Amino acid sequence: SYMFQDCHNLTALNVSGFNTVNVRDMGAMFLGCYNLTELDVSKFNTSKVEDMWAMFCRCRRLTTLDVSSFDTTNVKDMHDMFGECTNLIALDLSNFSTSNVNDMNGMFAECSNLTTLDVSNFNTSNVRNMWHMFYDCPKLTTIKGVIDM
Repeated sequence: SYMFQDCHNLTALNVSGFNTVNVRDMGAMFLGCYNLTELDVSKFNTSKVEDMWAMFCRCRRLTTLDVSSFDTTNVKDMHDMFGECTNLIALDLSNFSTSNVNDMNGMFAECSNLTTLDVSNFNTSNVRNMWHMFYDCPKLTTIKGVIDM
């Protein structure tokens, strides 16, 4: 957790060679990387991760983010995961397994340019906190999937 927090001047970051097979906590990993425009996390092994809270929060210049290969089976906390990612346009989270997640507070809050979101496999039966989950997402016009409550 907090690995690159507040690295405001980073514009690109190559983490494609990271061995994340035993990582359990990715909370706030890129939190506050305001100027990051390129980030490839597509090869991350997240099968043991339990915390992804605020992982990409305040990555305000990212326009795309490929998390389609993330294994979120063991994740319990996703609060603010994409919060304040103000330039993200679309997110495909259709592979996310969320049956163990209990906190989604502010998960997409202030994603002011997000237009399309795919949560087609979300299972929110154990989520206890969804406060401000979609707060200030004025352009969000398409949410694919049904959230099971």
